[in-house]
Amino acid sequence: MVRRVAVIGAGAGGLASIKCCLDEGLEPTCFERSEDIGGIWRYTDSTDGGRVSVYHSVITNTSKEMSCFSDFPCPEDFPSYLPHGLLLEYFRMYAGHFDLLRHIRFKTTALSVRKRPDFATSGQWEVVTETDGVQESHVFDAVMVCTGHYQKPYLPLASFPGIETRFKGRYLHSQEYKDVEAFRGKRVLVIGIGNTGGDLSVELSHVAAKVFLSTRTSTWVFSRISDHGFPFDMVSTTRFNHFLDWLLPSALMKRIRFRKFNSWFNHANYGLASTKSSNYKIIINEELPFCLLSGTIVLKPSVKEFTESSAVFEDGTTEENIDVVIFATGYIFSFPFLEESVRSLLDDNRSLYKHIFLPQLEKQTLAIIGLVQLTGSVMVGTEMQARWVTGIFAGWNKLPPTSRMMADVLKKKPPVKKNPPERENLKISFISYIDEIASCAGVKPNLLWLLLTDPRLALAIFFGPCTPYQFRLVGRGKWSGARDAILTQWQRTLKPLRTRVVDDSSGSSDGWCWMCLLALPVALSAGFSKYPQPGWSLRAGPQL
Repeated sequence: MVRRVAVIGAGAGGLASIKCCLDEGLEPTCFERSEDIGGIWRYTDSTDGGRVSVYHSVITNTSKEMSCFSDFPCPEDFPSYLPHGLLLEYFRMYAGHFDLLRHIRFKTTALSVRKRPDFATSGQWEVVTETDGVQESHVFDAVMVCTGHYQKPYLPLASFPGIETRFKGRYLHSQEYKDVEAFRGKRVLVIGIGNTGGDLSVELSHVAAKVFLSTRTSTWVFSRISDHGFPFDMVSTTRFNHFLDWLLPSALMKRIRFRKFNSWFNHANYGLASTKSSNYKIIINEELPFCLLSGTIVLKPSVKEFTESSAVFEDGTTEENIDVVIFATGYIFSFPFLEESVRSLLDDNRSLYKHIFLPQLEKQTLAIIGLVQLTGSVMVGTEMQARWVTGIFAGWNKLPPTSRMMADVLKKKPPVKKNPPERENLKISFISYIDEIASCAGVKPNLLWLLLTDPRLALAIFFGPCTPYQFRLVGRGKWSGARDAILTQWQRTLKPLRTRVVDDSSGSSDGWCWMCLLALPVALSAGFSKYPQPGWSLRAGPQL
């Protein structure tokens, strides 16, 4: 029986894991190597010790309603998209409200996590930690690893001939970037057009002499601001849209998606992407198109090689007098504290059952939390993982036999992608994954039952944003405030904007509500006939 649980890392996943352990009557001890909570979201000027943190200007890509903990909404006066300082403040509020800090040992590094000699029967782990140079050994019944994705910078210098041998300028990974001052008046080349590469290029364009942005893949750019000014993820991440993805042919959905992207600006004209692209990525950036249009950022293809002061690109063009090269090439994860026999089983996150458990272990008392790529908020995903895992540790939830777990892993195993930018393309549908784990935990809402018992709530869940409160309506951890949180989510979204109120009376929405009410049972019955199962709610097929 699991009682004592080691939690490694006090970021968002670690805090959720501590809280879920307490909810299940377990005894968590969290080891955090730094002096505070927040993980990557706690900004620091220093890169000493290899600690990864956000850059100074970063703002969340997912809105507060779609990213918060499921039983602790963000304050209504917080903006929809949070600067890192406000997100850290929210973490502090969460930790204070649920009294989590007393379970965290700060400035304590986990040096090793090893199976006990009797692991095959006890499932216990020996955890060696170090605090102020003093090592200590502990025995735990289970371990939750919450160190996340962003652990070790991926710096593929070998793929860029001349960068180490001929280039006389400065080069660095985006992990070392904190603000723009060091780049004022410089000619800067940014390699990689993920969210970080786009953000850094835009910010640098305000002070640099010139910014060049190099990419090898087609990239679709969209804004956090959707139609009518609402947060994009609240409008797009709905069960209704998820149902359409399942219902309509994938080729048609792809055309609809590309058409929507091009409705903002024609990506082909900007050299970003074509509707014929088969391999592409999607990033969020409101300013990048204007920077390209104004010439403060110049888009370039892949770099072929570097000379002493220039970059030669695959199309034969050359940009001279490059002062700084920034590699926005992502991160690779590593678990150096895990014993080799366990670490060798980890093949990216593709060898994990439900992206959490290693099926090969004799006892399932090790959980990897947060090592999953989602199309929505990873914070919500980590909390759902922690709820299911702690339910298993407490004996409420059960895992299938090893053979079934292995079969599931092999069935869902995606193609091997070595580079972090390529792995970004393997993101899992947010709703599909959260629903899957929620089903395992017994907390997924039953839309058919809600339609009969609470039509207003059923409409909000199906046509509205798939906010995390939906998973506190039923099952273990049910929260009495979940229904109200769902029905008032739009008010909390608009509240911080009401600093100057104008009179804009709108007509009644009764007709729209009736139309939604009529459409819901049709959608539900179609999906139900395709996928009949207990406690059913919508499922979707492969995502683009």
